[in-house]
Amino acid sequence: MRCWIAVVTFLIVGCGAAEDDQSTEAVEVSQCQGLITNKMIWVPGGSFTMGENPRYREEGPPREIRVDGFWMDSHEVTNAEFAAFAKETGYKTLAERDPPKLKGAPPEMLVPGSAVFNVPSDDDPRWWRWETGAQWRNPSGSDKNITGKDQVPVVQIAYDDAQAYANWAGKKLPSEEQWEYAARGGEAARAEPKDANGAPQANYYQGVFPARDLGEDGFTTRAPVGCFKPNGYGLYDMLGNVWEWTSGDGVRADASEGVKVIKGGSFLCAANYCARYRPSARQFQERGLGTNHIGFRLVDNEKPAPQS
Repeated sequence: MRCWIAVVTFLIVGCGAAEDDQSTEAVEVSQCQGLITNKMIWVPGGSFTMGENPRYREEGPPREIRVDGFWMDSHEVTNAEFAAFAKETGYKTLAERDPPKLKGAPPEMLVPGSAVFNVPSDDDPRWWRWETGAQWRNPSGSDKNITGKDQVPVVQIAYDDAQAYANWAGKKLPSEEQWEYAARGGEAARAEPKDANGAPQANYYQGVFPARDLGEDGFTTRAPVGCFKPNGYGLYDMLGNVWEWTSGDGVRADASEGVKVIKGGSFLCAANYCARYRPSARQFQERGLGTNHIGFRLVDNEKPAPQS
């Protein structure tokens, strides 16, 4: 169940204000159109240090974890993929349904909508706003749709929405352990996803947050899936772009409902604020509230391992 109070306390989850929440969507530098198909990639089992080199308290302490092999989506679920699910099943996301009629809720929170980043200003210092009509087809509000963005990750997806899609697809949301292990790609983690020449290797916020995203990675909002090189396992966008739901449980004192762990950071994470574009990073999110920077990908634990 969604609670409007969550929006008031939601600042603890966010990575800041977004360019794409100004009056028009940001114009991207990159011409990348993304991947066409979503393949499942085999992630071989192994051991790793979960929560290694924690930057934030909730990321530690480091502990040794063993993970069995599993299949994982090569990239985040896209708008086109979610549209096929919605068309076949008629499913309506939580953001499309009437919110609970809670006493004291502002009028705009009594009609369907969701949380959207707000560019702070002297007139409106909020980092979040409740936007009437915001849902996966219109992630930043009713006047900003996803036309021409089939290969962009679907967002404004609450945890139960992701679960419904997983059930339809015959897959599951990854555990937090699976997600972090896969995000490492069998490689040493970097403090910031850049190559040896300092070029960004993921979609995150360059510049001093929240003044302006310089867009050095080619994007100032959600990028089509697969615009950056895959990691060592062949998985795209495990860091940056959009946060991803896991089945892991979290704890947050100000949460009004059940909390789940999201991983990977988003296009809003900057070196000077948030910096959660690291495999060990984790954040807590109310399961009933989507935003315009949270998506998901799935795993298959039942499919047999590939023949060697």
